[in-house]
Amino acid sequence: MDIRANVEEEEDFVLLDETSEAAFLNNLKKRFSKDLIYTYIGTLLVSVNPFKELDIYNKKQMDLYMGVNFFELPPHIYALADNAYHTMLSEFNNHFILISGESGAGKTEASKKILQYYAVSCPSTALLNTVRDKMLMSNPVLEAFGNAKTLKNDNSSRFGKYMDIQFDSEGDAVGGHILNYLLEKSSATSWRRDTGELYQSWYALARINIQS
Repeated sequence: MDIRANVEEEEDFVLLDETSEAAFLNNLKKRFSKDLIYTYIGTLLVSVNPFKELDIYNKKQMDLYMGVNFFELPPHIYALADNAYHTMLSEFNNHFILISGESGAGKTEASKKILQYYAVSCPSTALLNTVRDKMLMSNPVLEAFGNAKTLKNDNSSRFGKYMDIQFDSEGDAVGGHILNYLLEKSSATSWRRDTGELYQSWYALARINIQS
């Protein structure tokens, strides 16, 4: 069965007959109405936050995209992650995945999906499991000290995050680190309706209430 069946719109904006903003948005709208939140622009991936749970992030989907040619299957963040991983191994060079977008676009969730994919797709070793667990388990801690609820986003990151996963020549994860920068310090010292307040302030108050 061809999983591309009955898809009328283009999976890659490069293939559009008309190269205009209207055509771009129309194609994006058509795909979004069918819960197709990913679209390519060549080797770039455009993602639209569905603001709901979609059954496209599971072990079955991960297995589907492992080691497959980038354009062989419909657009997916797993395809992007897999392509970066295998290109890194074949070229013996560093590769980066840059996630950019406005507040509420789903950047934090996208980074989590990439980490989860590598946790499953990379060769499983005790060291990999340690790296995977530490990277994944760091998210709640980082969000507690660097995220806030805003008008546009209930879980808005108020800082930048650089995540580095180190692999050996065989493709095994051997280490990693997370660098945080540009923390919005005003969210930690004051409250505004449009920017909110960092969660750690509320956690501290909740702790005080429990103890009192």
